[in-house]
Amino acid sequence: MTSNILKALADTAKIRVQNSRKLVSPMEMSHLATRMECDTGFPFEKALARDGMQFICEVKRASPSKGVIAEDFPYLDIAREYEAAGAAAISVLTEPSRFLGEGRFLKEISADVSVPCLRKDFIVDEYMIYEAKTLGASAVLLICAILNKDDLARFINIAHRLGMSALCEVRTASEIRMAVEAGARVIGVNNRDLTDFSVNLETSIILRRLVPKHILFVAESGISSREDVEALEKAGVDAVLIGETLMRSDDKKAKLAELRGGA
Repeated sequence: MTSNILKALADTAKIRVQNSRKLVSPMEMSHLATRMECDTGFPFEKALARDGMQFICEVKRASPSKGVIAEDFPYLDIAREYEAAGAAAISVLTEPSRFLGEGRFLKEISADVSVPCLRKDFIVDEYMIYEAKTLGASAVLLICAILNKDDLARFINIAHRLGMSALCEVRTASEIRMAVEAGARVIGVNNRDLTDFSVNLETSIILRRLVPKHILFVAESGISSREDVEALEKAGVDAVLIGETLMRSDDKKAKLAELRGGA
């Protein structure tokens, strides 16, 4: 069932798309995206498939559960610090209403770092996928709870044709089935319950067993210690997406080194 906050964010995203279409038509956005170089190597997936636990580090100014996380937000410096610390990929929030994100954050970060970037937003229309390509994304987040199976499959296909990966976010066994049947190659589990904002790492550990081994698996939210990372690695998780823990750290490089076990 879609939570109230997810529905609100999805509805807001639909309005954002309507407004964006007035500035750049869907046909023009599609042409802009398809004219760009298509990296058929899928660098996001390649980065997550490396041996050992991989870390997707998030550039995030705010969230619905925590409010403003970073009053001072030197997003380019943060991204550079993540890259220098060994991040496999960087997640960039572009949702403006509750996360205070902007498309320019992704565009500037993706042009500045060499690691692949994920557009983290509430994608409800193919327009946003073409837009993600023009912003430099190597991957897009697709949230199963706000999409039907047909749209999910179509969006995955569009992303793949543009040379981008799709991180399909799930929270239930039925959403895993939907993602697998839609052709997902990367599945992520959000450990945060958006109905009450509680976090439980067991969600990822339990659902990992239901995802075929050939599909890359990402645990998202609530990961704050080396012990958390070790528990997830033991469960067969390929990568973790970490946002607030790093964003609140004064020394992000040292914190990531701690989470990686000094690696």
